[in-house]
Amino acid sequence: MTNGLKTARSAREWSQERLVREIERYARQHMLDVASTASLRVYVSEWENGRRSISARYAKILRALLGITDDELAGRTELLVPAATTDGYDDLMGRIDAARSISVTMVSTFMDQTELLRTVDRQMGAASLVDQMTAHLATLEDALTFAVLPETRRPVARALAGAATLAAWQALDVGAIERAWRHYELGKRAAQEAEEPMYLAHATAEQAYVLCDAGRAPMAVQLIHEAQRLGGKAMSPRLTAWLYAAEAEICARAGMPDECKRALESAARSLPSGDEARDPDMLSIFLNGGHLARWRGNALALIGDEEAVESLYTALETSDPTFIRASAGLRCDLAQAHIARGEYDQAHKHLRQARLIANRTGSVRQRRRVEQLTQRL
Repeated sequence: MTNGLKTARSAREWSQERLVREIERYARQHMLDVASTASLRVYVSEWENGRRSISARYAKILRALLGITDDELAGRTELLVPAATTDGYDDLMGRIDAARSISVTMVSTFMDQTELLRTVDRQMGAASLVDQMTAHLATLEDALTFAVLPETRRPVARALAGAATLAAWQALDVGAIERAWRHYELGKRAAQEAEEPMYLAHATAEQAYVLCDAGRAPMAVQLIHEAQRLGGKAMSPRLTAWLYAAEAEICARAGMPDECKRALESAARSLPSGDEARDPDMLSIFLNGGHLARWRGNALALIGDEEAVESLYTALETSDPTFIRASAGLRCDLAQAHIARGEYDQAHKHLRQARLIANRTGSVRQRRRVEQLTQRL
């Protein structure tokens, strides 16, 4: 029985040190925990001389890096080695040529994949999507890394900006705070590369929620204002309204009631009329009168305004049934509004519903909010 790992490594003309670096790079891209560099050097040596078996976790990484099967890795099947191996330049040029061949159709496929992940997230929650989202981002990052010319880079960067911002919101929802922050930074860089101010404004504004959840609401207000500046005149009316609504909520959480109400008025003025919710220029934005009613009720509940309950029940009656996870937030908003009015029985009822939905979708963020509101009863 041959040593499949050593054979596969040699076929690529990788040293053991190079393999260690590739394992670490793969782990960073896919947010996996691996041993230290020193330990990995020992592992690789012992794997190849048969003194240590390859665990399932590392076998998965090695198969992906070397493009071999489990049997080939274990030496149970002969690995076909090319007669002439390539050097590092050939490998690099191969990746660059592959990136150059990315077409409009391929970028559209990337966007469709993001849309599918967004739909599943909206209806089932983000907890089950971590692996798919991580792999999707890694594919887009690789495509952008090896694309050379602007006409290829910009469309891929635009797709990456949308996917990274979605991944960040999902990470925030499942309680992976640092991962959320890093994804927002990736989304912002990609938006800048794509020269897409709307995507940059959206990623920046959502990033403000990380600060807000961390108890830094005044800093979050500053960041939401920066998002509005970055978007400037390039923003669509619906995105403009979305940013004002986000500003209203964050101002409410910062204890700024007057600024909150002014932002709500600006959101209402900016929002296009009609029932359409999707922004054709910014597919991640869903906002119509019903959504804004919910956001208005949320913000008013945060500042203890009496109008919050009426606005929230209007939103509950008109809510889109496919926005499963968002309904947990709406129930929390209603509970908060009832608590402010001393109506504790109604608050209990909505918190029970919110807890059920948050548990079903795996939303750590909403569960935390349910617990915080429960403590006020």
